[in-house]
Amino acid sequence: MPRTVTIQDIAKAMGLSRNTVSKAINSTGIISDSTREAILKKAAEMGYKLFALSSSTQEKNSKDSKELVLLTGAALNGSHFSARMLDEMQMEASRLGYGFTMYRVMPQEREKRRLPANFDANRTAGVFCVEMFDIEYSQMLCSLGLPILFIDQAVSLGEKPIQADVLLMENRNGIYSFIKEMSLRGKTKIGFAGEILHCMSFYERFDAFRGALNLFGLPYREEWLFSGKSRGFDYPSHEEYTNFLEEKIKNCSEIPEVIVCANDFVALDTVQTLRKLGLNVPADVIVCGFDDSPESRIVSPSLTTIQIQAQAMGKEAISILFSRINEPKKPFRTEYVESSLIYRESSGDKNGKEI
Repeated sequence: MPRTVTIQDIAKAMGLSRNTVSKAINSTGIISDSTREAILKKAAEMGYKLFALSSSTQEKNSKDSKELVLLTGAALNGSHFSARMLDEMQMEASRLGYGFTMYRVMPQEREKRRLPANFDANRTAGVFCVEMFDIEYSQMLCSLGLPILFIDQAVSLGEKPIQADVLLMENRNGIYSFIKEMSLRGKTKIGFAGEILHCMSFYERFDAFRGALNLFGLPYREEWLFSGKSRGFDYPSHEEYTNFLEEKIKNCSEIPEVIVCANDFVALDTVQTLRKLGLNVPADVIVCGFDDSPESRIVSPSLTTIQIQAQAMGKEAISILFSRINEPKKPFRTEYVESSLIYRESSGDKNGKEI
């Protein structure tokens, strides 16, 4: 039987005091957001069960209590939008009298379609799935008969839809608005960077890019699509993708004037690659990201991006899952939370101009 991970184990692994780790895990006391996020990440990686219980829940017999579970296929660091969403979900779960447990689904568990160790379906009231971009593993989870909400999902076009609710950020309007603005500025050569089959959000952003080009009478050229063939978790490393970008851009017969990127980290790779090739952002090429990650605000040039409303997504995630818990037979649905286009230096604008 595997040894139970303790708060002391996490403290030792991180070189922190037990008191600091306890504050982060139990949402008590005052510590910085970055420290708390780092502790939660390490706790998830080590397999520690994270609880954020209300006082009324703490008084219940633990054998009779139910918990909400978050399953993730990736480490949710402080730069990932869902790390900002997680606090809201934990607080709402606590307010409603539920425990909140997070498990990292490891690659070998996905490959063998196994649930994480210590996952107990009998104690689980509902499941959130974040970064679970494996369609077969997602189908397996749906077969458990538990209320499940996927926050983003694997691309499932042409396949049987997953039998669960889905929550997405609004992926289209910001890209339409951005490309319309670029068209008004006289930019006609617009490309897209990012692995379009990585997840449904990336695909929807690419689909919006294609739709906007068509709507505004702009050309679509295959050589300006900087995307490989990877899907889901089969994602290239930073080095692999920047090498791929460099070769693709070097081989363009014309360099695009604007590149729309699937997220901010693709945008940062794109800016780095353009700089390596002697091209200036935004003088030579305008770049737009997606997510409004912390890095997007501090890099030079700061990134024009589309901001995800992470706290609103956390509240909506709880609402959708409890709706499913209370009405298990209602039709499955996909819902969206609004996003906002923010212009910054990478498009030649002053920081913080919001649309």
